[in-house]
Amino acid sequence: MEFGEVAALIAAIAFAMLVLILTLPILRLRHTVDAATRMINDLNDRSAPLLGDVNTTVKNVNVALEQVQTSLDGVNLQLAKVDTMTSHAQNVTANIANLATVVSAAAANPLVKVAAFGYGVRRAAASRRHAETEREVRDVIKQQRRAARRVNR
Repeated sequence: MEFGEVAALIAAIAFAMLVLILTLPILRLRHTVDAATRMINDLNDRSAPLLGDVNTTVKNVNVALEQVQTSLDGVNLQLAKVDTMTSHAQNVTANIANLATVVSAAAANPLVKVAAFGYGVRRAAASRRHAETEREVRDVIKQQRRAARRVNR
């Protein structure tokens, strides 16, 4: 045996030992890969029904959202009607306020004149009553003085 053959034999033995040494970790790695594969398959089997349930839930949510959208459309339509009624009520209120101003202005001037006339009549009547009362008092005082003079004579 030559030196090259011995080196080749040592290399072959070293390679065989390396293969034997690496066989155990490779076998363990194979078991790990098999376990991971089983776990992935199990997860896949379990996730399919979950995804189906999620899909059903999403469909139900979409139906509910469509119903909410329909309801909101109805509410918006009613709000538009209420807005129209509110603007009409605002116009009616403004017209009534203008009418009240016109009536107030039209009625205020004659009412002021009637009130002033009534006040003047009351003052005149009071003055006349006061003057009549004063005249009666003077007449009584004059009669008392005449009577007192007659008695003194």
